[in-house]
Amino acid sequence: MNTSETTTQIFEQYRVLLFSIAYRMLGSATDAEDIVQEAFLRWMQEAREVQSSRAYLSTIVVRLCINQLRSARAQREVYVGPWLPEPIATDLRPELVDTTVLAESLSFAFLIMLEKLGPLERAAFLLHEVFEYPYSEIAVIVGKSEANCRQIFHRAQQHLGERSPRFNVSPEQQERITDQFMRASNGGDMQGLLNLLTEDIVFTGDSGGKVRLGHRVRGRDKVAHGSIAGLRPLLSIMQSRREEVNGQPAIVGYVDGRPYGVLLLDIEGERIRNIYAVANPDKLRWLQNKTQ
Repeated sequence: MNTSETTTQIFEQYRVLLFSIAYRMLGSATDAEDIVQEAFLRWMQEAREVQSSRAYLSTIVVRLCINQLRSARAQREVYVGPWLPEPIATDLRPELVDTTVLAESLSFAFLIMLEKLGPLERAAFLLHEVFEYPYSEIAVIVGKSEANCRQIFHRAQQHLGERSPRFNVSPEQQERITDQFMRASNGGDMQGLLNLLTEDIVFTGDSGGKVRLGHRVRGRDKVAHGSIAGLRPLLSIMQSRREEVNGQPAIVGYVDGRPYGVLLLDIEGERIRNIYAVANPDKLRWLQNKTQ
């Protein structure tokens, strides 16, 4: 086996970890894949001089993500409507959600919560809370002192407030409520839909201005009427299925065999407190792989 093959094999051992970090940092699977590829190119050039493969690759990916996040903030200012993460069909990539912590940290609720944090805070929080890097390693990765990294992590916790990144909703409960929501919406059962929603529920739609979709709606009555009114024109041509997206049950709508949009529900107890809808066709690539 030549050196190039050995170097590639070592990188492949960390590919899932690197993608997992980058996706949670950026909320974009496409951008995360690009950053992992860039890390691979740098790795192929410098691998012989590297003492710790994991530390080196993690450092490259996190620093590239921090730089991208800083430029992404300017891009978000001109994005049409609310911005939501890019959904991933995780039933095709079970390695991304093979522990409870990884599954919960891939949820839309968690990723959107991270939007409250600056790039350094996000890096420190994810590395320590989700991927269990010690502060000594985080310090090397982000180029700060260990004491500073502890401060950054605790500041991130303060910015997130009292909302915990861990949610006590079982997969079976998520599936049951998602199925109930889908039946009520498709069947025009207004009362059944109202019973599933919290009083202060928020519907957030990300279309990027490319398809017709409500941006942000608050309140149970408005969301219930808006959901049914928005789905009704598509029911005759759209096939809806429950699938696993970002480690949780989701409703994916297909038109002519291709994904048209996805709904993810943020559930608290027996009620839905947030509905996230992604219909921007540029963000459906990681769902389209199921139909190809």
